[in-house]
Amino acid sequence: MTGVVVRLFRYPVKGLSPEPLETLALTHAHGIELDRSFALALGTTAFDPAQPQPLAKTNFLMLARNEALARLQTRLGPDHRLVVRLDGRIVAEGVLDDAAGRAAIEDFFTAFVGEAARGRVRVVSAPGHRFTDIGAPAPDLMDSVSLINLASLRAVETAMGRRLDPMRFRANIYVDRLPAWAEFDWIGKSLMVGSVECRVACRTRRCPATNVDPATAKRDADVPQALRSAFGHADLGVYLQPVGVGTVAPGASVSMPYAA
Repeated sequence: MTGVVVRLFRYPVKGLSPEPLETLALTHAHGIELDRSFALALGTTAFDPAQPQPLAKTNFLMLARNEALARLQTRLGPDHRLVVRLDGRIVAEGVLDDAAGRAAIEDFFTAFVGEAARGRVRVVSAPGHRFTDIGAPAPDLMDSVSLINLASLRAVETAMGRRLDPMRFRANIYVDRLPAWAEFDWIGKSLMVGSVECRVACRTRRCPATNVDPATAKRDADVPQALRSAFGHADLGVYLQPVGVGTVAPGASVSMPYAA
């Protein structure tokens, strides 16, 4: 049973636009470079970059609660300059490593979300720290890589009677040519993604962020409830922990390295 990698992404700023990748470097215990490396903290959030701790996503701007974020198109450049567009027009930009640049971005998002900011939004980061959803309940999985089996997504679409944009699920790796739900049989086992061995850590519990259409910024579905009703759980996708080091590209195979 062998699948194939079809798309790769990282999400430099938590809750903002995905960045499609032609290759993805996987490294043991370090996660994906620049994946969820920055976040937009609420005014009420206490985050110490000198002693960073995994925090629940409710401490940050996020699609689950701030669906208007999907209206924005953002891009983080190699100099960590974040450019924010609305309807194709640049509405804010700033280098996130620079005080003035951060302030410009913070000013924009504070105004953009209004009272939901709970004060002034702050750009937060810390060396080696990633703002992944799995990091708060399971800190040892903070650097995990998320994978979606597109066959499982198609099974959900059939159950719901509608199409779902795969980007609702904000995975790093999208794979195809596998049976639906095959990934749930991988938990606790080794998986080869291209030439990189990974441990399949756990299933991914879906949250209300998946209810937001990334193309329209509208809440137009209840994906977790649909999963529970049709399949008896609210899970779609799995988290991987790279064991080895290597680079993955679209077209790479996905398979078990040996029989269980």
